[in-house]
Amino acid sequence: MDTTLAQEEARRIAQHNALKNRLETRVDSQIAAQAQDTLANQQPRIDAVASDMQRKLIDEVSEREREVGQMRATARVGQVVDYVFWVTYSLLGLRFVLALMGAREGAGFVRFIKGITEPLYLPFKGIVGAPALETGGTLALPLLIAVGVYALVHLAIKGLLRLWAQRRTEI
Repeated sequence: MDTTLAQEEARRIAQHNALKNRLETRVDSQIAAQAQDTLANQQPRIDAVASDMQRKLIDEVSEREREVGQMRATARVGQVVDYVFWVTYSLLGLRFVLALMGAREGAGFVRFIKGITEPLYLPFKGIVGAPALETGGTLALPLLIAVGVYALVHLAIKGLLRLWAQRRTEI
């Protein structure tokens, strides 16, 4: 009787395991089918979201490229402004040094420098006196004032360019 009971118990356990395996297989297949249905139903939405993200990314990249182009143009304008003002400072400084050394007015180079710088110097001519030095030179103070004013104008223009460039990148 014990062997019959043990055999019966073993048969029941085997049936139970077989039933359990069939149920697990059925549940797994149902879950997989539902997942496939859900994925198939969600695919149009996923495609729409992906397309929207791609469009936004392309728009953002093209906007950044446009901003970089504007910043390059602003930087180039700044370089030109710097160049023009440094040439102005150099010419006015050269005229100041020539006046300080008492260079002859009739010399070709002195006439050339005076001719180039005269339009830049004219608004400041006579603003203050230019005392003569014992060495024969002249301390051309109006030239120093001109360089100072041009430096302030230079700083103002560069400041405006910086403000314009920052406004473009921050907005």
